[in-house]
Amino acid sequence: MSLTVAIVGRTNVGKSTLFNRLVGRRLALVDDRPGVTRDLREGEARIGDLRFTVLDTAGLETATDESLEGRMRRLTERAVRMADLCLFLVDARAGILAGDRELADMLRRHSATVVLAANKAESPAADAGVFEAYGLGFGDPVRISAEHGIGLDSLHSRLTPLSEGDAGGMAAPGSRSGPEPGSTDRSLRVAVVGRPNAGKSTLINRIIGEERLLTGPEAGITRDAIGLEMVWCGARTKIFDTAGMRRKAKVSDRVEKLSVSDGLRAVRFAEVVILLLDAAIPFEQQDLRIADLAEREGRAIVVALNKWDLQDLRKAGLPDLRKRFERLLPQLRGAPLVPVSAMTGQGLAELHSAVLRAHDIWNRRVPTAKLNQWLAQMVVAHPPPAPGGRRVRLRYITQAGSRPPGFVVMCSHPERIPASYIRYLVNGLREDFDMPGTPIRFHLRSQADRNPYREKRKPAPSRLRKHLERKVRSG
Repeated sequence: MSLTVAIVGRTNVGKSTLFNRLVGRRLALVDDRPGVTRDLREGEARIGDLRFTVLDTAGLETATDESLEGRMRRLTERAVRMADLCLFLVDARAGILAGDRELADMLRRHSATVVLAANKAESPAADAGVFEAYGLGFGDPVRISAEHGIGLDSLHSRLTPLSEGDAGGMAAPGSRSGPEPGSTDRSLRVAVVGRPNAGKSTLINRIIGEERLLTGPEAGITRDAIGLEMVWCGARTKIFDTAGMRRKAKVSDRVEKLSVSDGLRAVRFAEVVILLLDAAIPFEQQDLRIADLAEREGRAIVVALNKWDLQDLRKAGLPDLRKRFERLLPQLRGAPLVPVSAMTGQGLAELHSAVLRAHDIWNRRVPTAKLNQWLAQMVVAHPPPAPGGRRVRLRYITQAGSRPPGFVVMCSHPERIPASYIRYLVNGLREDFDMPGTPIRFHLRSQADRNPYREKRKPAPSRLRKHLERKVRSG
């Protein structure tokens, strides 16, 4: 079991910046304003040959009630109890404030091992704050600058003795954690997306069986796209919680723009996207935009209707909702529509089955022989149009790729085939090869494109040139 380090401190001392520096990527959102981070974010950190798990936490709040700040404080306290040691971060330029002293008292109660680090200490102006940090009672502070990467060697020296008793804390240079390359033991990547206050974080908490993500009645609580490793019904899964996506015209705040960008990155990284809808107001315009976005990114899609336990329609209204969905999003015809309840856990087994089936279809490959037999039958049943009296011939089809399935048809005059006929072929692929709901990429290619000498043909010789060549040959 590897060493787990929680980065704690009051707001705006640079915890997320240090987290990004340790994991080597810009995973956590960073902004000048305080209180951007709300959830716990976990990552694999490395300093030289030292490997450990690092937790980014929200800045310590003074509230202890059921407000958003109070829930954030309890989540930070939970991270302190989970971690093997706490990296207590203070702002050396601002000096030691009352919030730092309150957090120091909390760490003495909940954490046995604390390492004090004075951030933003790259200039002599921070010397006074570093000397003041001695008064917190955690020994010598480590001078670092998370933004510039200064002092990480000193932090390595301080953390190494604390990790020597841990079997996984030290790793040889070049070693890697997780599945080996080529291993089939790989996590299924699932992203949960939707409008604000649809219940995404509550659903993930119900799936993993603990209050790991911050939830509440307020809309827009989640800001970071948080990825959680888990075993869901016996299958290794990495599930991503994303920020609620509003219409682009309504997004003006910089932090919200960063949150939406982080959510879009999670969609591109995922294999299956769960579109979570509020069953009371399903298929709003923004829901359709999000579904269309996931389809354009080529991800397998499962639609979940949350808060189904509050609806009077129950199963009687599900067929009508399915018809509305296929009418509004015909490009996702056949995508699974699963009623769930994040509060009670209703429908989670059906949701997991739908995710696995969507992932299987997304990876499906069809033999070329079957595809060409199918194409011949489709052409006989409904031949392509012949604009201008010139017949278009569909000669050959093959599957060019999967994830999502992509098909290429070699034909004559592909520019003459209308979009309606392409939809006819795509719908036939969905029905005849059992590929409902998954995005399908369909390309038409002219057979002339296969001739490598098409652009290199020599011009026909002129009559004078032919006459001269005959003269030369005849002597």
